[in-house]
Amino acid sequence: MTLEEVHRQDNTTENSDRVQSAGEALEELLVAAKKQDYLTVGVYESAKVMNVDPDSVAFCVLATDEEYECDIALQIHFTLIQAFCFENDINVVRVSDMQRLADLVRADETGEPKDPHCILVTSPSANPWKDPALDKLSLFCEESRSVYDWVPSITLPKR
Repeated sequence: MTLEEVHRQDNTTENSDRVQSAGEALEELLVAAKKQDYLTVGVYESAKVMNVDPDSVAFCVLATDEEYECDIALQIHFTLIQAFCFENDINVVRVSDMQRLADLVRADETGEPKDPHCILVTSPSANPWKDPALDKLSLFCEESRSVYDWVPSITLPKR
């Protein structure tokens, strides 16, 4: 085994641990934000929030799975949301486990199902919300951008 292969193997293990840690942080963030009523769930609902009060958006999660991968309208919405987030310095991640994500955010007081394709974590501008999980995810996104991974993918932990 060459030195490059050993280094590549170490990086793969380190990257896997980093992504797993980010998945745990994302789960913590979504649960905490939901308790505080700081979640906006749904593509159209998220677009409304971004249009009305972009400064309140702290984090963005885009989710898809194989079933929706060919949905052109959804992909166009994702592109526009990503562009908006990049322009306004909002961190964005992708999650491929739609069912797990839906389980975390879907239930509300009315019991009505929500569309988990786009989830915003918001924070009031007057009194910004601080959460350690949000700080971990911001660092994860910053590290990912430093290696040209503009919209990193996160895997949520299995339950």
